[in-house]
Amino acid sequence: MSAAVAGPEIERLIQLLARLPGLGPRSARRAALHLIRKREQLLDPLAEAMRIAYDRISTCSVCGNVDTRDPCTICADDRRDATMLVVVESVGDLWALERANATRGRYHVLGGALSPLDGVGPEDLNLASLVARVASGGVKEVVLAVNATVDGQTTAHYVTDLLSPYTVDVTRLAHGVPVGGELDYLDDGTLAAAMRQRTVF
Repeated sequence: MSAAVAGPEIERLIQLLARLPGLGPRSARRAALHLIRKREQLLDPLAEAMRIAYDRISTCSVCGNVDTRDPCTICADDRRDATMLVVVESVGDLWALERANATRGRYHVLGGALSPLDGVGPEDLNLASLVARVASGGVKEVVLAVNATVDGQTTAHYVTDLLSPYTVDVTRLAHGVPVGGELDYLDDGTLAAAMRQRTVF
């Protein structure tokens, strides 16, 4: 363990920053030092924004997104296509699809993926409300936008079986060669998936 270079308050700030994804101890120290140097421009507004976020952020009762309102901004947007429901594992996946402007459908956040090895079963996911949303009518297509992992695919198969009693199309994201990707650099699984899911040119 390295020696402390500052008082306990600053060391605590560094330790908390180091818990963030993508920040190790050295990056956390640099970030903390930058925040301290820019106290008025960064540290104070950041602390205030975090206090407000802590007080106001909640989970959407409809889709599972996080927002400062319930229903969330996406669920409240009547310009969205209510006939398409995009199922994602996490809020991060939802935000990624929104950032890419990939769909105008509505979302459903599962809160993870089935993983028997990690002890994550169907009861741990937001599945009952997904079935209820489909059963209530209006949804014509459920897009399974889950990760291309073993757990993601297991989850996709489980959700497909769960929705089989309902008259709804269940589709999934295509997997394969990324835009700008060179075949020589792709792994065998990606190439095989791309070949299986080839389309007419």
